[in-house]
Amino acid sequence: MKILQICNKPPYPAVDGGAIAMNNTTQGLLSKGHEVKVLAISTVKHPVNIEELPDHYLINTNFESVFIDTSVKLKDAFINLFSSKSYNIERFISDDFTKKLIETLEKEDFDIIIIESLFVAPYISAIKKISSAKIVLRAHNVEYKIWERISSNTKNPLKKTYLGLLAKRLKDYEIKTFEVLDGIVAMTEVDSKQFVKLGFNKFITSVPTGYIINELETKNVEVEENSIFHIASMNWLPNVEGIKWFLNKVWKTVYLNSPNSKLYLAGRDMPQEFYDLKLDNVITVGEVESAKEFYLSKKIMIVPVLSGSGMRIKIIEGMALGKVIISTTIGAEGIQVTNNINILIADSPEEFAKAIIKCTNNEDFCNEIGLNAQKLIQEKYSNSNLSNRLISFFNSIQEN
Repeated sequence: MKILQICNKPPYPAVDGGAIAMNNTTQGLLSKGHEVKVLAISTVKHPVNIEELPDHYLINTNFESVFIDTSVKLKDAFINLFSSKSYNIERFISDDFTKKLIETLEKEDFDIIIIESLFVAPYISAIKKISSAKIVLRAHNVEYKIWERISSNTKNPLKKTYLGLLAKRLKDYEIKTFEVLDGIVAMTEVDSKQFVKLGFNKFITSVPTGYIINELETKNVEVEENSIFHIASMNWLPNVEGIKWFLNKVWKTVYLNSPNSKLYLAGRDMPQEFYDLKLDNVITVGEVESAKEFYLSKKIMIVPVLSGSGMRIKIIEGMALGKVIISTTIGAEGIQVTNNINILIADSPEEFAKAIIKCTNNEDFCNEIGLNAQKLIQEKYSNSNLSNRLISFFNSIQEN
């Protein structure tokens, strides 16, 4: 098959969960002998420096990108209030990107066009004017659900109302997009069922993001005992929300009961407020040079996600590297985990603190959870196996 992958940000280098998911799709399809072209939006938050991309990636994907300024602008956001359009989506619309897309479609024919996330769905109308390729949405989340959950967790009434409006408009746009899609590949079965509930009645499946297992990965990194860590892109609101909750409601209990514990906060675009923290044994690291080495050097990974949708790729990464994961139910949503076997689930501050303290006090228990997590990834989340499922789905769409 010849596949065009349209991405809302650069998949490579894979610096966050969304990029990892897109790049794993690219690499999985290429490894199975299919031809993939990647056309990506670059932004201020997610820039592209062609000179830094390896030659093999550029050659294998025929990679191209177009810059769009997707920054939130107060004036535009205010004016948008008086329309019925989703501001979240409008920020990704660009004449330059449309022009590049049309140029690509006029030069090449594709069998499948993957729309990576709802944010590039506005370009479907341009695609349909030129191409007869089947259009498949790779739904990283049920987008409106994220904002709906954030809104429900917000106390400020004005902010709550605005976030609720964003959620409603995203939901309306999501449902409207169903009409022009040939299929949806959701990240999780939970999301797949949600799309069906919303009215999507065409080809749909759920294929999670896998992990590209490398047997030569470094295993001799020294692990700091009683180290707790959080690593995520901190320009995503649910990550900021979750860490604030953890610091305000969980960390004090952990520190009082396990004073040797240290909490490390890592990730891109770390807000200044986290560097300004004056909390005992909390170290704000910010962006790390090697996420994998950072994972390996720490013991306990926390995922205190209170809102969101889709699948937390960082949980898959952490489990693959043998880390014990402590997550909320929402954080682990869609991953085939079993509480107290290969993950620890905690939804209240008390449960979260208790789970961490149990791990710091019982090394054998902690190690067992980590080993079971690693086995789960090897058995169910191999990127190669999941790529086969994705290809089978594409074939079924083409046959009808």
